[in-house]
Amino acid sequence: MVMKLGEILVKDNLISADDLNSALKEQQKTSEPLAKVLIKMGYLKEEELLPVLSKQLEIPIVDIKKADIDAEAVKKVPAKFAWHYKIMPLRLEGNTLTVATSDPLHSLNDLQLFLGVEIKGVLAPERETVKTIKKYYGVGAETVESIMAKQRLEREPDVVEIREEVEDIEKMAAEASVLKLVNQIILDAHKARATDIHIEPFRGKLGLRYRIDGVLYNANVPVEMSRLFHSIISRIKIMSKLDIVERRLPQDGRASIKIGKDEFDLRISVIPTRHGESLVVRVLPAKMLFSLEKLGLKPGELKIMEELVKKPNGIIFVTGPTGSGKTTTLYACLNKIKSPANKIITLEDPIEYEIEGVTQIQVMPEIGFSFAQGLRSVLRHDPDIMMVGEVRDYETAELAIRIALTGHLIFSTVHTNDAAGGITRLINIGIEPFLITSSVESFIAQRLVRVICPECKEEDLSVTDDVGKMICRDIENFNAKQKSGNLIEFPGQVRFYKGSGCDSCNHTGYKQRSAIYEILLINRAVKELILEKASTDRIRDKAIEQGMKTLRVSGWEKVLEGLTTPEEVMRVTQTAD
Repeated sequence: MVMKLGEILVKDNLISADDLNSALKEQQKTSEPLAKVLIKMGYLKEEELLPVLSKQLEIPIVDIKKADIDAEAVKKVPAKFAWHYKIMPLRLEGNTLTVATSDPLHSLNDLQLFLGVEIKGVLAPERETVKTIKKYYGVGAETVESIMAKQRLEREPDVVEIREEVEDIEKMAAEASVLKLVNQIILDAHKARATDIHIEPFRGKLGLRYRIDGVLYNANVPVEMSRLFHSIISRIKIMSKLDIVERRLPQDGRASIKIGKDEFDLRISVIPTRHGESLVVRVLPAKMLFSLEKLGLKPGELKIMEELVKKPNGIIFVTGPTGSGKTTTLYACLNKIKSPANKIITLEDPIEYEIEGVTQIQVMPEIGFSFAQGLRSVLRHDPDIMMVGEVRDYETAELAIRIALTGHLIFSTVHTNDAAGGITRLINIGIEPFLITSSVESFIAQRLVRVICPECKEEDLSVTDDVGKMICRDIENFNAKQKSGNLIEFPGQVRFYKGSGCDSCNHTGYKQRSAIYEILLINRAVKELILEKASTDRIRDKAIEQGMKTLRVSGWEKVLEGLTTPEEVMRVTQTAD
């Protein structure tokens, strides 16, 4: 049968005779099915193989994404078997089980012997089959099944088992099966492009969620995984060198992993909750290329940023809530200006990424090494440029201003909703207005918007007239206030777009994120208002007259360019403008 398949592929000119011979030699080494060897060696694509198998074996091809899957059929096939043979049970009718597979030659006979039922096979691409297995069985289902069988635990799906024997849990956490399960969770998150993994205990069940492009999504898990909750938490604690005995206090740790050729840093946070410890793992690439040109800045904004980072002294503040991309922007600024001629030192809490050529310092307030204390020490280390992770209090702000006035360039962040709010924030913590005008160069507010997936992008005809009118009104108001000539061209025919959802974007309609900015330059007109202690609204209006685009207007530009959706802009700027 195998040779017949090869002969058919050669006859149909899908592969050459030489390709077949090479694949057969490789098959002798690996003992894998010929079809898999051909695909792995790049001689054949799966979508080319399935029609041949269908014709040869008289087995129909199905669209598994649209298949009506029977829950009883899923229960009939153990997860371990489904994963091993890459088969997805579809229907159970009497004594006949219909399963989808991409390799009927090497799986259906074994399945029939194992289950003792008649097997009817249909063809589906392996990639789609694996995704469906994950959807219905859950992440790591086969590993959970193996562990449960080994431990011979009774199935009580409505109870999260509490095991107080620390020694048993530590032993369990060190077992290969639990290590494999944790690795599967992390690998699954990586494949989904997740930046954070949330493992959360609730009454009667265990929750697993991934944050993808800034939004949390549920990941399906087997019910039995709740029984392994403490072992999973302990395994991750061991990885990050945390105390597995301590369950009453929050803990933070770090770990490093390698996935393929890529290295990642894991930041682990554990906090006690009503039903057990909740754990969040942030997944960060060990190395990243930070570039101002790739942040999403418009040409005019990029020019302003490049001029700001070349200033010989002063403070540049980036503002926004947690998760708005402030650190990435600051790292891109540092990466732009780093050189052997500049001594750059950062004070961070925590250090998220390593930047070659930059001296990075982790502050530790718990032992008295705060941002303020760090500034005093670092100043004696002969820096040219400094980055302070966050200005949280008067002492830190006052020291940063004093250092900027002595000829240093400083980058930092403050937590405010918009750029003008950064001025009010400094005044509220006690900084005199004249010190702000003499030291601060700019306040830059930012947010991250999800970008429409290019693979499934299509015109969105569902956008209401009210939304279109709102966008038009906001841009017209911005243009009307301009005294700098910085006008936004509004097209006569506005077309909106969306992502319909596909495999490339995990059916979210979005893939990756881009930043929108609000750059407030501290020029003469703005300085006069600061010295008057004018309101935030007056300062914002004056900045708009001088050419500052608000976050909302910056977002509308990306909507008009077809990069994101109106809903996404409204989501991230609802409290900003």
